[in-house]
Amino acid sequence: MSSSDIDYSKPLATLLREGTQKAHDVVAFSPGAKRLTSGLLSKDEYVRYLMSLWHVYDAFERALERHATHPTLETTYNPTLLARAAALSADISYLLQVDNWKSHTIHKQLLASTPQSLKDYVGRINELSNSSDPSALLAHSYVRYLGDLSGGQSIRHTLAKAYDLDEASGLGLSFYAFKELRSSKLASQGEMKRIKEWFREGMNAAGKTDQVKASVVDEAALAFELNSALLTILDTEPPTKDTQDTKEIVFDPPSTESTYSLSSVAAVIAAVCLAHFIIVVGGFSGNRGYEKLQAVEQWIRNYFQPMSE
Repeated sequence: MSSSDIDYSKPLATLLREGTQKAHDVVAFSPGAKRLTSGLLSKDEYVRYLMSLWHVYDAFERALERHATHPTLETTYNPTLLARAAALSADISYLLQVDNWKSHTIHKQLLASTPQSLKDYVGRINELSNSSDPSALLAHSYVRYLGDLSGGQSIRHTLAKAYDLDEASGLGLSFYAFKELRSSKLASQGEMKRIKEWFREGMNAAGKTDQVKASVVDEAALAFELNSALLTILDTEPPTKDTQDTKEIVFDPPSTESTYSLSSVAAVIAAVCLAHFIIVVGGFSGNRGYEKLQAVEQWIRNYFQPMSE
């Protein structure tokens, strides 16, 4: 959507929803997203992705803290409610069963060969944080936090099953858990909906000018691109045989029983009818008729035998 197509009389939340729908779909239906949301990543690959996300959130939430009182950002700034970096760190530690995951081999390899997509994402966050106007950081809050509150919840059960995690305890799944808006209790689906409504109201209150709206909408499109690029690191490794077996869906399995062509069946029916006609018209009855019927039965068996071998 170009700037000339935007109706700036609409609330910012509405503009973001309308202006980023295509970008959202590109991310949601990407190969990497499908593997992630289907639980098809190996455990190490999943951990590596969480580590990449941690670096994004660490930079992002430091930037939000730095500009917590900025007019465009303060209405949605609530780290107690939304911050994800600490939850990601806890999940990584639990999945690896270590206290200091940053010294783990997987993380060392990530730092030694950092994907360009991760560099670009963190670099863009830092660029906005150091700019004279950090308003566009609101777009990243919108893309990440509302995504975590929405789509992230739908894959919690799948991931728990894929990585043998206890969904009831929440250990290893903290990233997908939020507290209630006004208490420390875990948020239900209904409460998460209220959190999203609160967030949208905050965006609308902050995005009053056309300049802010344009900046945030443009940045949101870039934020989706950065997220899409980050998911490409999950595209390269094919699912293992075990995961293929568990996820494969067969709509029309091939039959293991013998099948016969329509012409063959028709020929047999015609032969039986002809035999019946000959027996009846020929006046064969009693033992003689029975012998003829046995002959027909044997012929049918001989006909079908080669097809079933």
